[in-house]
This record gives sequence, C-alpha cells and structure tokens, in this order.
Amino acid sequence: MRLFNANVHPVTSPAFYGWVEVKNGKITAMGEGDIKPSAHDTDCKGNHLYPGLIDIHTHMGFIGDGQGEEGIDVNEGSSALTPALRAIDGINYYDGYFNDAVKAGVTAVVTGVGSLNAIGGTMIAVKTDVRTERGTRSLEKAFIKTVAIKMALGENPKGYYAERDEAPQTRMAIAALIRETLYKAKQYMEKKEAAEDESDIPDFDLGYEQLIPLFKKKIRPHIHCHRADDILTALRICEEFGFSPLLVHCTEGYLVADIIGEKLKKLGGGAVVGPILCDRGKPELAKADPKNAAVLTENGVMTAVCTDHPEVMTDLLPLSAAICRKNGLSREDSIRALTVNAAKLADIDHITGSVEKGKDADLVLFDGDPADLDTNVLFTMINGIMVYDRGKE
Repeated sequence: MRLFNANVHPVTSPAFYGWVEVKNGKITAMGEGDIKPSAHDTDCKGNHLYPGLIDIHTHMGFIGDGQGEEGIDVNEGSSALTPALRAIDGINYYDGYFNDAVKAGVTAVVTGVGSLNAIGGTMIAVKTDVRTERGTRSLEKAFIKTVAIKMALGENPKGYYAERDEAPQTRMAIAALIRETLYKAKQYMEKKEAAEDESDIPDFDLGYEQLIPLFKKKIRPHIHCHRADDILTALRICEEFGFSPLLVHCTEGYLVADIIGEKLKKLGGGAVVGPILCDRGKPELAKADPKNAAVLTENGVMTAVCTDHPEVMTDLLPLSAAICRKNGLSREDSIRALTVNAAKLADIDHITGSVEKGKDADLVLFDGDPADLDTNVLFTMINGIMVYDRGKE
C-alpha cells in the first residue's frame, strides 16, 4: 500500500510532496512527486502526513475513564520504596482513553506508576491500539518495552509520608532513601556477577533485580522533579551513578536551564515538560511558566511535551505543544517535542517517532499543522493498520 498525494513531514529531514509505501507494518519506501496509484493505495488529497505523536509521560490505563476509586492503580502507598512494581501488571489496556488517544493522533504513550514513592516501579511504552487478528485489543502486541524506573523528589512523597508520620518527611530523606537503595542494588548486582558458585549468590530481591537494568544502561530513571532544587538533586544523583535521566515535569527548569544543559551534555537524557494546560494548584507549580520548553531547548536540552494524563487528557497533547510554541518554542521544535524527541528519550526511536524507511508505519494524516487548534486528524495508522478514520465515524 502507498499513501500518495501527501505533504510528508518526516521530522528528521525536510518535508516534501510525495508518497510513502507501507508493507507488513513497516515503512518500506518513500519518494517525491506523483505516482500511478493502484486500487490498494490511499489518496491523502494533499493533506499532511506526520509520524504518530508520542505522549512520553502519562498514567494511561492506571487512572480509569469514569471508574472512580476502583479504577485507580497508580500509587502504591504502603512503602516509599517499591522498585519491584511492574507497570505491565497495573495497566488496563481496555480503558476508554486509549480510543481518545488514537483519535488525536497519539500512537504511543509511556505510562506507569505515580509519584508518591521515592522509587516507585517501572514505566512502559505501549502503542495505543494494537489488536489480534480477531480484533481484540492486545497489550502483549502493543507492548514496546520497559523504558524506565520511576523516582520522585519533592512535594508528593514528602507530603504523603509526613501525613502518615513515616519516612521520608524531608527532601534530604527522599534523596537518602534513593541513594541507599541504589547502592544496595549495585552491590547486589556485583555480588551476583562475581559469584563463583551458588552459595555466593545473594538472596533473590525482586526490587534490586528491576534496578539492575539502570546500571546496565538498558533503561533510564524517570525522575519526577518540579522545583529547581529538586531538578539539581536529580542531576546530582544521576552523576553519582552514571545514569542518563529523563527529568519529568522539570517545571522550574527555565530557572536553571544553563546548568541542566551542561550536565546533560555529559549524562545524556533530557526533559519532558507538562502538564501545560493546568493551574498552579500546588506549591511546586507556583513558578510554572509556559516559556519553559523554549528556554530548555535554547540551552541545548532535548525536550519533549507531555500531558501527564489524566492531569490533562492525552488528546490535548497537540494543544499543549501549541501553548509552548506560543511562548517561544519554534514550530520545528514543537513538532519534535511530540515525535522524535519523545521517541529518543523513551529509547524507542529505532521503531517510531519519524517517517523513515524501516520504521514502524505509525502515521497520522492531518488537514493542517498538528499544533493548530482547528486541525483535524483524518486518519491514524499503527503498524500499518488504519486504526482510526475520521471519514468513517
């Protein structure tokens, strides 16, 4: 199948008028100009073909659509340290919000645990609508990879455990708990690797097992940090352990953007800003400023935009980028923040995030600029399958 008569926006290279070929769920070829179409081809009628959008920080499937308390599985408040939690065991892939995401052109999300815990558990990347041959939604087929261990600094763990009269009750205690756990996990890993016989192997610890990929650089820490001091603490911990972080929310990043930029040159990683469309309803958001994404980008920080769904619904992801653009982020960078930057920071850019030969055919046809309020999604394709068609609603 070829998608022809399209204004193609690869994101990683200049836009062009032409066509994209899709076979077996992959982009197999692309080129400029007109073609002689077959009955199997799709006329894009001069509209704009982009890679699917990626919402890199959400709690999709963990806080249910209209389900009340029963549908909330995002925070395990029984302990400040729960690295053993696996997001794949908590996600409800049948939640209605996944349908909304597809209609908005969001083809993949990173989702998982909340921010009550100093170390919370895993974050996973999933595609938003993948099905079996019989049409049943399939998490197994949608699952891309485990991308991160979630950590959190500041107000959320501090406030929750203070109310319970448990540790941690200060920012110092949060950082100390994270460090201590990481050092113990590293020792556990080293003992396992150095063991010469079974008696030398330490007792199995599921939490430490799930932290080992951090040290192997197979996943990142996703660190919830709003205030500038928490952002710098996150960077300090990452420097100590050699981690490449994603600074989640990074609300006051613009206050220390030059420092963040210099640190990340050595560490790698980047920042995700959001939610954008919300009030300053808690202390850590007091200095929230929509210029944040622009200032971070100007200082060399790879920046993505997120909704933090359901704080802001994931179908408002393009509008979130539009607000950042209105406040200084360039058009090109606003699109990258929704696509290739998010893919790179989630370490899934080898399969999605741009229109390139060999990548999954996760494609969206818009009738205008994705970040314009009056732009519509005409169709959404995941793995080469049309999962939403506006013309058939």
